[in-house]
Amino acid sequence: MTVSEETSLLNDDEGDIMKHELIYKRFSTRQKRFLVTIVSGCGLLPLFVSLTIYPAIPRMVKDLDSTPEVLGLAVSLSVLSMSIGALTAASYSTFYGRRPIYLLAYPFLVLGSIGVAQCRTIPELLFFRILQCGGASPGFAIGAGVIGDIYKLEERGTAMGIFLAAVLLGCSVAPVAGGLAAQYASWRLMQLIIGVLGTFAFVVIWFCFPETSHPGARGIENLRMQADKGIKIRWTHYLVNPLSPLGLLRSPNILAVTLACFTAALTFFVLMVPIAYTMGVRYNINNNALLGACAIPGGIGEMVGAPLSGYISDRTVIRYRKSRAGVWYPEDRLRAALTGALVLLPLSTMLYGFTTAYVEGPVGVALDCICLFVNGIGLELVLSPASSYVVDVLHSRSAEAVAANNGFRSVILSFAIAGIMPMIEAHGVVFTNFIAAVVAWLGFG
Repeated sequence: MTVSEETSLLNDDEGDIMKHELIYKRFSTRQKRFLVTIVSGCGLLPLFVSLTIYPAIPRMVKDLDSTPEVLGLAVSLSVLSMSIGALTAASYSTFYGRRPIYLLAYPFLVLGSIGVAQCRTIPELLFFRILQCGGASPGFAIGAGVIGDIYKLEERGTAMGIFLAAVLLGCSVAPVAGGLAAQYASWRLMQLIIGVLGTFAFVVIWFCFPETSHPGARGIENLRMQADKGIKIRWTHYLVNPLSPLGLLRSPNILAVTLACFTAALTFFVLMVPIAYTMGVRYNINNNALLGACAIPGGIGEMVGAPLSGYISDRTVIRYRKSRAGVWYPEDRLRAALTGALVLLPLSTMLYGFTTAYVEGPVGVALDCICLFVNGIGLELVLSPASSYVVDVLHSRSAEAVAANNGFRSVILSFAIAGIMPMIEAHGVVFTNFIAAVVAWLGFG
């Protein structure tokens, strides 16, 4: 039976219910926590790849004899590469399993990190940056798929919140690490460190990470069964269309959730990408380490918001299910996202723009940091229930569903990010942030 947004994950047949429960008892509570720790560490890598570069942009502009706009293009291409990589990794993880894809991707991350550290021109940076981001891309999509593999419905929102909270530690740590490296050593050192972390992740996956896909759910298992029966298998049967997860967006519900997540994530990038040229210039913050530290409030907000949103979404599902005498609607989980989408994200984005433009000194810095903190909470109040929702309704293809959500969102974001710096240069931070807030409100609608 294929799970969709129109079918219940819990079958009324008692035998099916028992089988459903047994699937999630393959791993003990301690093993589940250990697996969550591993995938959380893997989920940190994409954030380190993405966020360590922001506070180092001024130094990279100087070293590579370029401009902020060109480096902004490099950032947008990185987001695009990560989205395509996530789609590919998710498609193949559904067919071959989670573990092999982790092991295949991380050598590309290591090679790309070494290349970025050694690059001398913008074309070299773009090539190795795309390779690096592609290698890091499985971290979130497959990690969310693993959560869906090992946790049942009533536990999944909380587990997803914990996973996101751990992953989003990178939102606080990565910019600071990137800033410290750029200020006191070199931004190239940070890229080598990412390569070392990728190597460590490869070793941990190789020795400690079992396959978590449900028995019989992988496509490769079906091919082996056909081969055992004497059915001829062509080599093309082992290939997977990496864009197949995008077909899941034909569901109006999944597409609507994806677009809403895009509008939410846009506010984050509008605040973070130009931070060296908004807070940095306005408040005369020239130290790269301090610029990285400016991102800490946003990361703390996300760390607070992720488990909070997971708890709220699980409680919402349980409450509404109880009110209907056991009848469950997946969309109940999305009710937890309304406050973040309607209030926290747009208001924090607009206030940040006005504060940066019109409030001077330490008061302005403090207000901007508060806005970043509130934006972080609001972002997770939207993204965490949305991720749990797509796993709920498309559980048999959970990694692909999350990748389709994140991938399509990132493709749109890659174009939007490329326009952030030029818009700020042309119209200022107030206008740019106001437009982002309006887009966030449209996402709520």
